[in-house]
Amino acid sequence: MVRFASAGFTRLDPPILQPADAFLDLSGETIRRSMFLTTGEDGQELCLRPDLTIPVAREVGRLRMQLPAAVSYLGPVFRIRSGGPGEFRQAGVESFGRFDREAADADIIALGLETCAIYGLADPEILLGDVGLFAAVLEALPLAPAWRRRLMKDFGQGRLGDDLDHLSDEKPNGTAAAHAGVLSALAGADPDAARALITDLLSIAGITTVGGRSVSEIAARFLEQAALEGNGLSQEAAGILSRYLAITGEPQTAAAEMRDLAREAGIDISQALDVFENRARFLTAHGVNLSDVHFSAAFGRPMDYYSGMVFELSDPEGRVESPLVAGGRYDPLLSRLGASAIVPAVGFAAWVERLALLESQS
Repeated sequence: MVRFASAGFTRLDPPILQPADAFLDLSGETIRRSMFLTTGEDGQELCLRPDLTIPVAREVGRLRMQLPAAVSYLGPVFRIRSGGPGEFRQAGVESFGRFDREAADADIIALGLETCAIYGLADPEILLGDVGLFAAVLEALPLAPAWRRRLMKDFGQGRLGDDLDHLSDEKPNGTAAAHAGVLSALAGADPDAARALITDLLSIAGITTVGGRSVSEIAARFLEQAALEGNGLSQEAAGILSRYLAITGEPQTAAAEMRDLAREAGIDISQALDVFENRARFLTAHGVNLSDVHFSAAFGRPMDYYSGMVFELSDPEGRVESPLVAGGRYDPLLSRLGASAIVPAVGFAAWVERLALLESQS
């Protein structure tokens, strides 16, 4: 924390007990299964904070901090985990309001590298991804909005391999197959009216949650299935996406491969690639050897609010299997928490116990 303070980051200590809806809305439906949930006297669903990015962002908004704002934190977070304690400590930094995005990205990665060095790991393994690049590829392809949403969600959850041919002729199965007629009827309906109908039907049936999903989440999922009913991903789109997701290597080589793919596929992702290459130049200015950076086009992070660069720093010797430091860019977060405009934001979290364990083995 001393290093964070010397770098200009002000310490915040958000409450441990948080409104659950912020995490459920912004972190994706899968996080519910790992949250410690309770209910307040007013019926509001509450949780022990499962991470600190959202609570810190809420504090920045509540305190009406002047932007740009650089904040740090250190404290416990709580998640239900198999093979690990439910409470552990995270330290981290969040930078809000810097419009020199690529420079801010590189600054955050460099500070993450310094954090590892403080604990005796001078050369961690650097894994880099880019949610913004994948989104740019999706926008450049002739895809229905429902497909873009599904592919973005699957990308973040790590459910997309480099072979998407099975999606080009995907048919409903299981529950979806049983309700194929209903899905087909809903596919052409007004979305708002269809959502209201499904929500009302679920409420009449007394259904509040299924598999950890709220009524609104169930309705949204049902409508997404309706939009995808009988409309598989085209073979051309599947092929382009498969080629893109298979790209790995150091950033400069990967950028060249992505430009070649875009030219051959006839799609324009030049703006996102310019951002990618500019960020790499700022990393070089920080003394980062790009040959030590492993970029994977298929690498995303499971939180729905990530919008650009994502990264993880790990022990190359495997003494600690999980990431030591992880983070990325999440420009939509403050606006989704109530801010009147998009606020550029980037940060990382460091797992204190993992770093301390590594230090004890050095």
